[in-house]
Amino acid sequence: MIKENYLFKLTKNEDNVIDFKLVEGNTYVKVFVLEEDIIRFLMYEKELKLDRTWLVAPGMDDIEKEGRNRLDISPFSKPEYILHYDDLTCTIETSKIKLVINLNGMKTTWYAKLNGSEVKFASDRKTQAYNIEGSLGKGVFHYLERSINEQYYGLGEKAGIAERHGRSFKMMNVDAMGYDAETTDPLYKHVPFYITRNKETGISFGIFYDNLSTSIFDMGKELDNYHGYYRYYYAEDGDLDYYIILGPKIKDVTQKFSYLTGRTIFPPKWSIGYSGSSMHYTDAPNAQERLQKFIELCKKYDIPSDSFHLSSGYTSIGKKRYVFNWNRDKFPSPEDIVNYYHENGVKLCANIKPVLLIDHPMYKELEENKMFVRDKTGEKTEIVQFWDDLGAYVDFTNPKAYDWWKKQVTEKLLKYGIDSTWNDNNEYEIWDNDAKAYGFGKEISIGQIRPLMSLLMMKASYEAQKEYNPHIRPYLISRSGCPGMQRYVQTWSGDNRTCYKTIKFNIKMGIGLSLSGIYNFGHDVGGFAGPAPEPEMFVRWVQNGIFYPRFTIHSWNDDGTATEPWMYPEVLPYIRQAIKFRVKITPYIYNLLYRAHEYYEPIIRPTFYNFENDPKTFEDCDDFMLGDDMLIASVVEKGQYEREVYLPKHNDGWYDYHTGLWYEGGQKVKVPAPLDYSPLLIRGGAIIPINDADITFETKSRDERGFMIFPHKHNGRTEFKLYEDDGYTNDYKKGIFTFVNVNMDCDDEKINIKIFAEGKYKLPYDVVRIYLPKSEARQIIINGKTFDKNNENIYETYIG
Repeated sequence: MIKENYLFKLTKNEDNVIDFKLVEGNTYVKVFVLEEDIIRFLMYEKELKLDRTWLVAPGMDDIEKEGRNRLDISPFSKPEYILHYDDLTCTIETSKIKLVINLNGMKTTWYAKLNGSEVKFASDRKTQAYNIEGSLGKGVFHYLERSINEQYYGLGEKAGIAERHGRSFKMMNVDAMGYDAETTDPLYKHVPFYITRNKETGISFGIFYDNLSTSIFDMGKELDNYHGYYRYYYAEDGDLDYYIILGPKIKDVTQKFSYLTGRTIFPPKWSIGYSGSSMHYTDAPNAQERLQKFIELCKKYDIPSDSFHLSSGYTSIGKKRYVFNWNRDKFPSPEDIVNYYHENGVKLCANIKPVLLIDHPMYKELEENKMFVRDKTGEKTEIVQFWDDLGAYVDFTNPKAYDWWKKQVTEKLLKYGIDSTWNDNNEYEIWDNDAKAYGFGKEISIGQIRPLMSLLMMKASYEAQKEYNPHIRPYLISRSGCPGMQRYVQTWSGDNRTCYKTIKFNIKMGIGLSLSGIYNFGHDVGGFAGPAPEPEMFVRWVQNGIFYPRFTIHSWNDDGTATEPWMYPEVLPYIRQAIKFRVKITPYIYNLLYRAHEYYEPIIRPTFYNFENDPKTFEDCDDFMLGDDMLIASVVEKGQYEREVYLPKHNDGWYDYHTGLWYEGGQKVKVPAPLDYSPLLIRGGAIIPINDADITFETKSRDERGFMIFPHKHNGRTEFKLYEDDGYTNDYKKGIFTFVNVNMDCDDEKINIKIFAEGKYKLPYDVVRIYLPKSEARQIIINGKTFDKNNENIYETYIG
């Protein structure tokens, strides 16, 4: 074993911070006891390279654009702890976690305190765990021991299967248009967080590195005989600042990490609806006519749509894009098209990009005021490649540039009636790490903060929208980002490629995002780059896409076509049916968005999230959960009209939504998957709220309420709370909302249901319909009234 001589001594223990210093050197370590189950470890030389954080915002909706003091731990509970130390060892204990530090190298072993025992769940590598005094070269290193019994999940938006063991990933935001969803790395987002689960102990923990520089996560791909099995984190720059989050279950880790990085924004309800889009609409010379035609075709083909994504072609001069410029040839009257969309109940989301081309009409103004990212000398603008020309990135760490951006969003978009900003192409592909950002008055190299620029871009857009109309909820979209982006935006998995494999691996990519605290997302339905989807593939893509919080059909097909619901008349009925089903389950999805915001719960989940006690749920599959109750078994292969799906162990089994058949949990079953639907299984005991109105494009604002009841097979009780508000304003922050409570008690003879409302929001309905499986033969009692059974098992009742 390699001998180390990096002895640290404890120098201070005050206010939940234990300080250490290298005896012979200038390396310092701080251990922060933040919560009973969250410990932070910070190692730096002489002074911090970055003294602020923008990612850690415990339970917060927002933070100042200048960031938070990195050493400020006041938002945490700072529990009591026990500290023991001598010349060689330091032990720190809370009620839930214990760490033993070998002071020769600060190598730490971590224990979970569960049921009166201590179980090791992590350990630094015993040989050279850290890059102390540059002993491992340049950059930040952290080596942990690795066990073949460990599973790794998270890292945000990554290609391949959801379990990461044995692979290596690069964390560097890039514009990966047309990516392979199984193999391409890196992608659009920087999420330096992952979850470790030990299959033997069942204990899970998360590790989050608060560092924004380009990094590598090697999850066991690399082997070196001298060090045993290990995994490692490497960052090009910055400090080593990591958080250990003990579960003990995966769901506990995910929700605690979501809390650590801030609340998911609560968007307006219209953001759930189908959103149309295509690059080819705004690229066309008659773009305004094409946009009007979209509304006409939605009406003609009866496709409900709540919003439209205005691609960047509206900003063009010639063949290039110029942010905040309206092309008046394509759009003679932006106000008219906005009004036309609003008259038809459709919102508009306008694409904006953080680069000004060197011949942009406003380029000189920004350059003269040093509002772009500067080159490594700090004197000149850093020029970069952007699409088909050269340009410069706006420096959002410069208050002048930040305020300029807000002004442009307000004057060039919001005052025209645009409802939302679509923050795009914000990966900040500046490849000289020594290029300089203003850093709010403290100059910093871009290599340390590249993903911060995308975060501040979306925050500036968010503030502009919020300040322009403070009464309504902002809705924004961003492609790139990092932890904390959920505080401002909805996102998507970028410019995917049209093929069945993309449907399959976008599912797994979404699971990675969800487990990493980014909940409100979707995928470009139909595929963005490459060929237009074939009819059957397009149907399967839509049938998968309707179950994500973001549901957008968006394309830039090679053949110049736009992927639209009506593009193939032979499958239009299936597309329409799927989109209308999306409208039907809007109350269920909106309730999940509320719970994501209020309780840090993911919306899209792997099956093991709710059923971790069932080992088979950890086997790779193409299934996912929407909330607690819906198991989605998408079809991801051509010509597949029957689907095998594993049903997690659950005492009340699973209902096939389409056939009404009930299945025992804990088994694989084959269920029908005809072209007109993909399989949907509902957890026994579930209560699903629906919009029960007959919806067309013209009547999409109608909202009636029904509840689909999937009873316990024998004895059981379910208590369900449906959150209701106006879906648009910030009145909910004033307490103007209502819960509709649905309680169900089942035994072998009867099903007793009670429905009542409580709250300040006046519901738009006072009657609800109750739907039970047609095969259900037990006596039905609703709000004390016994109903005679009817053939459809549908019942109406007033809310009590």
